[in-house]
Amino acid sequence: MIVAGEASGDLHGANLVCAMHRLDSSLEFYGVGGPKMKAAGVRQIADAADMAVVGLTEVFSKLGMILRVMRRLKKSLLEERPALVILIDYPDFNMPLAKAATKKGFKVFYYISPQVWAWRRGRIGQIKKYVTKMAVILPFEADMYHQSGVDAVFVGHPLLDVVKTDYTRPEALKKFHLEEGKNTVGILPGSRLSEVTKLLPEMLKTALILKEKLPAVQFVLPLADTLDRDYIAEVLQPYQEELDIRIIHDEIYDVLAVCDAAMVASGTATLETALIGTPMIIVYKMSPFSFLMGRLFVSVSHIGLANIIAGRTIVPELIQSDANPERMAKELLAILIDERRKTQIRKDLSEIRKKLGTPGAAERTAQSALEIM
Repeated sequence: MIVAGEASGDLHGANLVCAMHRLDSSLEFYGVGGPKMKAAGVRQIADAADMAVVGLTEVFSKLGMILRVMRRLKKSLLEERPALVILIDYPDFNMPLAKAATKKGFKVFYYISPQVWAWRRGRIGQIKKYVTKMAVILPFEADMYHQSGVDAVFVGHPLLDVVKTDYTRPEALKKFHLEEGKNTVGILPGSRLSEVTKLLPEMLKTALILKEKLPAVQFVLPLADTLDRDYIAEVLQPYQEELDIRIIHDEIYDVLAVCDAAMVASGTATLETALIGTPMIIVYKMSPFSFLMGRLFVSVSHIGLANIIAGRTIVPELIQSDANPERMAKELLAILIDERRKTQIRKDLSEIRKKLGTPGAAERTAQSALEIM
């Protein structure tokens, strides 16, 4: 069984399945994932896109469906008798599933740790009890788990294997119908519908301000697999005559590589943008209640993975009321018009790659998973 609950987990799950197949072609997989895991041969009993939520209050609208999927997975344990249960990130769903699997006598391999270093550190005790082995992707996580007696291995960050470009800058500009000589700004509103609903309108209003203050600017939006193109086009429609935003499907890294700057929803995309080396602002909004809970329990000083891994503020972070069009436009303009600042941000972002290990995370993870089967 393999379970991933959002776009980034689908990507890493697919690469892990392929790596495990290379080591043992007889393996069969079923569970929850997205289009990439399905293409890798995972027999899906639910689509990750239907389960992707953010924040506490946002869970309630999908709670019935999420509980149904949980019941199906628990039931499948006794029907399918999997040799291993592989859980990828998505802790609010996967930790209860780990508990259920362990109590029924199944081994649990957890890939991509819950962010217990940021909040809910008490989960480490649950992980020790219900996870057979943990494969972590941030260098400081393995030491933290070892200190608590959890069997954990640092496998390197899987994005090092996938964040690559296929085209030169001139080729990409031509392919995406963008003009050389203009400032290109990326719009990345997140991979979850709840994120996009909150952030994309603010980003589009930001783009209007940028267009007014910097006429030689163009915009591009790389579309996450979990989002419906028609829905995004509908949200963009009132702005398209003035902004002419290019929607690009499935080529996020080449899109980011041609951007002079980007506005990026906090999440995996901030690290992808950092590995490409594109200057950015990180933005995030959630319900007031979810934000209040976060303020009470989150113990890190940054929300963006790029800044968290760097251990300092490399790129601006705008949260809640600060994620407004005027402030976002101001921060982006400060980057776009200052070549020295752009160069410094790119230099700082290049240091992040060095902290994430070496390529080959999927292969190392596959080997670790097979060792406990």
